[in-house]
Amino acid sequence: MRLSLRFILPLLLVLGVVAYSVVPLVDSLTLKWFTRDLESRSKLLASTMEVPLADLVISRSRTKIFAYFHKVIQDERLYALGFCDTQQRLLYQTLTYPDQLSCESLAHLAPGSSEVVEFAQGPLHVVVAIIQSGGKVQGRLMLVHDMSFVHQRSTDTKWYIFYLFVGLAGLISAVTVLVAQLSWRGWVAGVRAMLTSKGLPAESAGIHSPELHPVAQDLHALVRELEADRRMRDESQITWSPASLKTILHEHLSGDEILIVSNRQPYIHNRRGQKIEVQLPASGLVSALEPVMRACSGVWIAHGNGSADREVVDSRDHVRVPPDHPSYDIRRLWLSPDEESGFYYGFSNEGLWPLCHNAHVRPTFRTSDWEQYVAVNARFAQAVVEEAKTDDPVVLVQDYHFALLPKMVREKLPNATIIMFWHIPWPNSESYGICPWRQEILEGLLGSSIVGFHTREHGNHFLSCIDRILEARIDRDSSTVSYGGRLTAVNPYPISIEWPSRWLENQRPVPDCRVHIRERHAMGPDRLVGIGVDRLDYTKGIIERFLAVERLFELQPEWIGKFSFVQIAAPSRTIIDQYQHFHDQVYALAERINKRFGREGYEPIVLKVKHHEPPDVYEYYRASDLCFVTSLHDGMNLVAKEFIAARDDEQGVLILSQFTGAAQELPEALVVNPYDIDQCAAALHMALSMTPKEQRARMRSMRGLIQEFNVYRWAGRMLMDAARMRRRIRVMKQVGQASGRGR
Repeated sequence: MRLSLRFILPLLLVLGVVAYSVVPLVDSLTLKWFTRDLESRSKLLASTMEVPLADLVISRSRTKIFAYFHKVIQDERLYALGFCDTQQRLLYQTLTYPDQLSCESLAHLAPGSSEVVEFAQGPLHVVVAIIQSGGKVQGRLMLVHDMSFVHQRSTDTKWYIFYLFVGLAGLISAVTVLVAQLSWRGWVAGVRAMLTSKGLPAESAGIHSPELHPVAQDLHALVRELEADRRMRDESQITWSPASLKTILHEHLSGDEILIVSNRQPYIHNRRGQKIEVQLPASGLVSALEPVMRACSGVWIAHGNGSADREVVDSRDHVRVPPDHPSYDIRRLWLSPDEESGFYYGFSNEGLWPLCHNAHVRPTFRTSDWEQYVAVNARFAQAVVEEAKTDDPVVLVQDYHFALLPKMVREKLPNATIIMFWHIPWPNSESYGICPWRQEILEGLLGSSIVGFHTREHGNHFLSCIDRILEARIDRDSSTVSYGGRLTAVNPYPISIEWPSRWLENQRPVPDCRVHIRERHAMGPDRLVGIGVDRLDYTKGIIERFLAVERLFELQPEWIGKFSFVQIAAPSRTIIDQYQHFHDQVYALAERINKRFGREGYEPIVLKVKHHEPPDVYEYYRASDLCFVTSLHDGMNLVAKEFIAARDDEQGVLILSQFTGAAQELPEALVVNPYDIDQCAAALHMALSMTPKEQRARMRSMRGLIQEFNVYRWAGRMLMDAARMRRRIRVMKQVGQASGRGR
């Protein structure tokens, strides 16, 4: 050991001196580089703004100047703008302009020069530019840039240099150890034994075992951590299934309880005469989450809306499901007619739903609906607290009905890990800005540990809304938001379906399904059939779909009598006027097309407006030659994935709207713009004419993707992220406690 130290200590001393010298130099160079960059950006921006700003100043149009300033500061680096007149009066400024930067305090700055000013929230870079018109000076423009990113990058650079020298020190030390290997032989053998789990070396090796015990413990702990991280990074190697999901939950969330909150429940009990029937609602949310709950158990908190729901619950409003193999509990909450009208039909579906979907339906916002929305969110939050057996449960909050719930739960269970998944699109900041309670909704969502969306694009819209409305710190590189002293991650989690689907277990072979469905609708055996499965909702593009079928018959009349389109449309939100009007439009259009192209024994469009159980839907999938999805705006759309999962014969064609999240994952589908009726008609003709070989190639590729990226992977990724976050928080607590004891 003494021999090694003779080499190691001087080398480490030299490396330390070099590092101590290099770090300030690099820091200074980094600061100068970014400062020059900001000066160049500011001068270019000032030059661009000079003419239009001078004209606006001369016209004294405060509104236009403020609007112009607001547009300019959308630049992610530009923090604020201010304009001083020739008398050093601050006439115009953005809302972000610091009060401390008065015109007098910056009077010493020459035009084009800059200064870095330190504030409590971080350093700011100020550049002064002269604004003149016709040779006459109108005033001075103050361009303020946020330099917090410079300090962050400087810190990152310091750490990079630190790691570099640490690596060099390690390498040099390793060479030194090799030189002194004769004296280190026992230790090397002992470390090798520990890493290979062979235990400690024998006393004959010349090393006392007690000396190695602490090293052994540390090394084994490090190896376990590295292995855990490797497993999380290498999730693509996992075959995702209920069994693998259970294993992952056991490894990463052992002993942690999982609660799900949603408006829609996975099983509804309805009375039919003297019998109580169990129904699975037509919902993508339920389709995705119900297999997850069967895999990991827990409690699902939801609104009990079935006619017999109260009859089957216990004294605590719980019922065990699924009926055939009970594996988890539903906790049902009961809403009054006023609550359901204001919370569900009102604010959720007349306000938030059209707000988030680009379907050209105007949102309706009422104060009374908002009050009910707040009250119901508070009731569900209290139910979460009541169901939680620990102070740090994992809470999965589902969809736009409960935007306020994460913050409410956080206030009562500050240690909870809350994952909010938003199943519908998130609008851009301009569209979102019309919501009267836009700030409250964002603050509610930021009570979450993780906010999940189907696509990165929706997450970016969410971050943009936060940036525009809240005073929050956003790190776009890591997609995190710091607000109210808490950090929230914003991640994409593309949802999917279970694989293999349980609804295929008792299905007939595909040829039998084809025969049965055609006999049911009095179609000939050679009739080609298309299928559409949706809720009767204006966002699903059902009208555009029917118009495409009509256009197909106009352009390709040879398909008349040879092709029928079956539309399964589950009734939805029927008490809302917009939905009633849409219902009438769909019926009228189907009737018009059938009158125009139909004849005795032939109906071009078969409209089935009623709820269908999943086994019935899957039979239609298997019997159809194509599936037509024309959503005008959709978070993901699981119908497309269900159709693919149903086609184990690797036949059938998927026509998919480009405005669905699924379109980003399934390029092998025929991707269309549902507003382009001619394009959709051409896609129908292509699908009906496609060879079995091409169908097989496309379907095989899509089935492989859905098999790999199934619902268990979706849930596993969220829960593994939650586990990683929980582990980090617990370690930080332990470190804090240890530090407290040390003081």
